Amino acid sequence: MNKKVVLLAGLVLAVLVVWQLGWLDALTFDNLKQQQANLMAMRDAQPLMVSVVYLLIYVGVTALSLPGAAIMTLAGGAIFGLGWGLLLVSFASTLGATLAMLVSRFFLRDWVKQRFSHSMKKLDDGVEREGAFYLFALRLVPAFPFFVINLAMGLTRMKIWTFWWVSQVGMLVGTAVYVNAGTQLAQLQSPSDILSIQLLGAFALLGVFPLLARKALEIYKSRQALRQWKKPAHFDTNLVVIGAGSGGLVSAYIAAAVKAKVVLVEKHQMGGDCLNTGCVPSKALIRSAKLAHEMRHADHYGLKSQQPEIDFAAVMDRIHAVIAEIEPHDSLERFTGLGVDVRQGSAKLISPWEVEITLNTGEIQRVTTRSIILATGAEPFVPDLPGLDKVDYLTSDNLWQLRDLPKRLLVLGGGPIGCELTQAFQRLGSQVTQVERGERLMAREDKDASQLVMQHFRQEGVDLRLQHQALRFEVAGDKKYLIAQKVTGEEVSIEFDRVVIAVGRKPRLRGYGLEELGLLPEEAKTLDTLNTNNYLQTLYPNIFACGDLIGPYQFTHAASHQAWHATVNALFGDFKKFAVDYRFLPWATFTDPEVARVGLNEQEAKEQGIDYEVTTYGIDDLDRAIADGQAYGFVKVLTQQGKDKILGVTLVGPHSGDLIAEFVLAMKHGLGMNKLLGTIHIYPTMTEANKFAAGNWKKAHAPETVLGWLQKFHQWRLK
Repeated sequence: MNKKVVLLAGLVLAVLVVWQLGWLDALTFDNLKQQQANLMAMRDAQPLMVSVVYLLIYVGVTALSLPGAAIMTLAGGAIFGLGWGLLLVSFASTLGATLAMLVSRFFLRDWVKQRFSHSMKKLDDGVEREGAFYLFALRLVPAFPFFVINLAMGLTRMKIWTFWWVSQVGMLVGTAVYVNAGTQLAQLQSPSDILSIQLLGAFALLGVFPLLARKALEIYKSRQALRQWKKPAHFDTNLVVIGAGSGGLVSAYIAAAVKAKVVLVEKHQMGGDCLNTGCVPSKALIRSAKLAHEMRHADHYGLKSQQPEIDFAAVMDRIHAVIAEIEPHDSLERFTGLGVDVRQGSAKLISPWEVEITLNTGEIQRVTTRSIILATGAEPFVPDLPGLDKVDYLTSDNLWQLRDLPKRLLVLGGGPIGCELTQAFQRLGSQVTQVERGERLMAREDKDASQLVMQHFRQEGVDLRLQHQALRFEVAGDKKYLIAQKVTGEEVSIEFDRVVIAVGRKPRLRGYGLEELGLLPEEAKTLDTLNTNNYLQTLYPNIFACGDLIGPYQFTHAASHQAWHATVNALFGDFKKFAVDYRFLPWATFTDPEVARVGLNEQEAKEQGIDYEVTTYGIDDLDRAIADGQAYGFVKVLTQQGKDKILGVTLVGPHSGDLIAEFVLAMKHGLGMNKLLGTIHIYPTMTEANKFAAGNWKKAHAPETVLGWLQKFHQWRLK
């Protein structure tokens, strides 16, 4: 820091010296006209020396962002003529601009990044994607202050070479205009004569040209992708949606709501994985398991504890009854009533505008459509482990058909699905062994969050086997074993009765005609999702995708969020497109304690180099949590250094999935910790934990100087 201060002081001193010596006064239009003859005479006498001095002065003026660059450019034309003057000015201006960018980066970037970390992350991401393009567009308009561009780009991560060559090319046209004007210096009365209204208009059009060129390029690429296919003369429907899970149902609903003609195709069950094999059945299972756990610990509430008699078949019956009760929300009848043309069968893309539907009755239909949305979802990933096919393994898809509670259950995987199932089956009476190759469960969450979950798991009797890599399965008579390798290299044998594979989910990509259309990602990567842009378009601009098929978040609410964007862009994208935004997407893992999050957590902030503050509040101190016998967990809030802007929140404890909603709302609408603290919360409720976290932030940022003066004021009032 001291080094920067010294260098900055040196630069400021240099600028002051230049100013005090009156050198900047020489860089005026009138002075240039008066001295033109003398300068040309010097050029004729010593052309090389004058060229070098001119280049160095130009570089210095530009590098220090001093006024006078326009006059220097005119001087280049006036002294050296169009050819040599253009060459000198072009390279001098680019070198000076690059030095100015580096000066800004050296002195300002770290400071700006600390104060505006979240905004800088978005800016860096944007520059990384399209920074060169937008820099080029700005450089084409010389009326725009170039020194501002230089300083602004210094705050980003743009590569020096990229900045150099884009500036060199982009400034060339404007430089040529000014240098050429300098060759006609005698006819000019002021610099304003150079930029006439007509010329400014021409430059404005020139600046818009890259944007128009980009749009034209998009159209060209689209036509190139589509040119091998014959577009129908007319369409049967506005939209075909393939898959009736969360994403597909929302897409069909929105399309029907805006009176578009929409066909929805589903070959299995309406509602998809969430209703039938995912969110709904797992939460019903967790509720039964939680009640069993509470019965065992009823003495904590002054009641007599007892071992519950688990009728596992009845538990499973209840789960299916819950599914049946919710099912009408996603039913064929409901969506048909909304105006959706629901067809039960398999869909295959024949072209970007044509879908072949094989109905479950065997009938084959072809539908032409203006747009298509792929919402085919994902399925459990089953690793290629030797012997797995011999052990009758379970996944989150088929375990709901179980009728007998496994005595010894092995759960392979330490992610959200594996953790929820582990705790639920342990509480229902299975002896669960959970195997995870990483050093902890729930690796995407902060260490303190996963540690608290693991502590509860161990207290409840779960046999956690961390840093165990599954190698193979073996069967000896009626006994089944997993052979795993510990981090030390030692192999261990784990006996089990049933095994649940919960090591991730892979997108459903096969059987929909994606291969023929060239839409599949690299086949070598099994878990690769379908590629889309920010508008959820695939290679073909009229084919969209949403949900687990594309990631990056495999949640029901993420699929619904994407479905809105995909549908609106599919139906109205020719007029206005909306880029999908994940900044305020929350999620929760429904273990006990629940773990919920929105925005950044600590490990992500550290990975991204974001400067942050942490405020925590322990739920063990909350009145309602104590009264409920659930006094465990914490609220952890990340804020900008020295500010109350919320960067992210991790909640661990009872009802975290509900409590996180207040923080999602606050972040979405730019409300900070002060606003949260000033909001009335009902006493006694769990929501007070959010307010008390805000209170802890406020205590850490108390205005000590003001409080000191107030103390003196109150002491004076006692006299």
